[in-house]
Parts: sequence; structure tokens; C-alpha cells
Amino acid sequence: MTLSSLVAASATPAPMRPAIMVVAFEGWNDAGDAASSALKTIKAATGAVKVAGIGDDDYYDYQFSRPQVRRNAAGKRVIKWPTTRIYRASLPDSPVDLLLVRGVEPTYRWKAFITEILTRAEEENVQGVMALGSLLADVPHTRPIQASISSDDPKVREALGAGQATYEGPTGILGVLAQFSEAAGLPTLSIWSAVPHYVAQPPSPKAELALLHRVEELFPLTLDLHELTEDALAWERGVNALATGDADVAAYVQQLEQAQDETELPEATGEAIAREFERYLKRRHRHGAAGSHEEHEPPEGQDPATGGPETPQSPDTPDTPRTPGTPD
Repeated sequence: MTLSSLVAASATPAPMRPAIMVVAFEGWNDAGDAASSALKTIKAATGAVKVAGIGDDDYYDYQFSRPQVRRNAAGKRVIKWPTTRIYRASLPDSPVDLLLVRGVEPTYRWKAFITEILTRAEEENVQGVMALGSLLADVPHTRPIQASISSDDPKVREALGAGQATYEGPTGILGVLAQFSEAAGLPTLSIWSAVPHYVAQPPSPKAELALLHRVEELFPLTLDLHELTEDALAWERGVNALATGDADVAAYVQQLEQAQDETELPEATGEAIAREFERYLKRRHRHGAAGSHEEHEPPEGQDPATGGPETPQSPDTPDTPRTPGTPD
């Protein structure tokens, strides 16, 4: 079952097609810009059209989230203000549309901000919510970037095999949105990817790729990820070169590799392998049916179905276990 079919099965009749709201915010929830970049990729692939925006001055401190000076196509200097925009996309092979929300995490008045988003969502007949996030973690860049799904909704967990969020502590705007959405009766799902904390600067194409592979699993959606896959390979090669030039960094990466391998070894059961292979076949079938691109070899060491092993840690899932002796 996909999130689309789950939402469509429970959607109430309405003049407008039901939609799933997919959200990502720059800031605390967006390590390496992986989540916001993933949403940008989805927007471009689906031809989503802007339907609304959220009032800027009501939610942003411009000394904290500073506007940017850019030049437009005509060469004129313009100011780009931090903002949140909402786009709608129709998926031809899906019973639901997508409502994409992409913006900058607000500085203040979070409750009012989320209320305004959910009001817009109701106007667009949103029947489910998917949040995309990325976080810094003690993971090696040489292993597949982790991406996991979680939900506090028992029906969503049972239908999609999601884990339950047990994290307690400071949260970002995605954690607030998830709670408000669930309180409004909307099936809500979060996808988080883990970014190696020692290469935190954006971009992080490998983490973005992991998020998009998960999105493809949960929608009848096929994305052309050729270029992004090449970017992920180039990124890993670049980090490899930097790491090998510093003995301390190289030793630390090796320590992270050993810790992750030891942690994941018990998961290599027949059932887990079968589950991952089934995911791969589903993705391959969708890509072949769409004819969007030829089969492409995955990066070395990367799972071709998911882009990474399961169960990353995130601000809305259990804490990432730290490796003894690693730097804070």
C-alpha cells in the first residue's frame, strides 16, 4: 500500500480532488538543505503551480532570517525575502494530488503560522500530510545515507510499515506541524534523512537522494534522478579526498563505519533482505513503466531500492546513539 492509496481510501467526497500535503522548511529541520532541495525537485518534476503564500512580516525576524540580494534574468538587483509558498500538482496516475509547502522555518508565532497553513490545506482538500526533514548525525559519508519513516498514527504505521516517534526534547516546525495535523484528524507521516555532521555544509545530494527514494515508494511517482545520483557520487568522492588528507578525520570516519556496520549487522536477516528486494522491484517496475530513464547503477555500497538502510534518527525519532570517544 502507498500513502496515496491509504489517503484515497478514507477521503470524503468533495468537489476538489483530495491532496496530500508535502512540506519542507529551510532551517533547523534541513541539514545540508537536503529536505528543501528534495521538495524543490518534486516541484520541478510535477509541474506544481503556486496557489498561495504565507504573510512574511507576520512570522520572520529579518535579522535572523536575512533577505538575500539577487539579480534577476534582466540583471536587475532584487530582494528575495524569506517566505513560505504553497504549490499544487496533479499526479496523472494517482488518486490524489500533491500540495507542496516549501519555505523558511518561522522565527515566531508558530501556532498562528501552522494554523494558517492548515487553513489553506483545508481549502485545498488536503487529506494527509507528509513532512520531509534532514538532521546532522554521527554517520559516515561512505555508507548509504539513512532515511526512515515514522508516524504517531497507528493506522499509518500498520499500513506503511512506519516506525513510531519516541523522541522527547526540542523540536522544529515539522514537529509542531505533525502534532497539529494529527489533532486535525489528518494521517501524518515524517521522512528524515541523516547527514554526516562533519560535512554539514550544503548541498547534501546523497541525503536528498535518500529522501526522494522514500517519496517514490509512497507515491505512484517516478522521478528522473540521474543527475542527482551523479552529484551524490561526486560529493562522496570529494569528501573522500578531504578525509584521506587528514589522518584524524580518516580515523574518525573509520570509527563511524565500524560502529554503523556492527549496529546494522543483526538486521541483515532473510526477512529484511526480502523486504528491501521487494522495494527495489517496485521502484524498477515504476521506472520501466514510465519510461523516464534507463536503469542506472546505484552508487557503490548504496541500496538500489531505498538509497540507504532503515531507521535513521531525527528530531522526531529516538536519539542517535553516539559512538564512544567521538567529538561532540
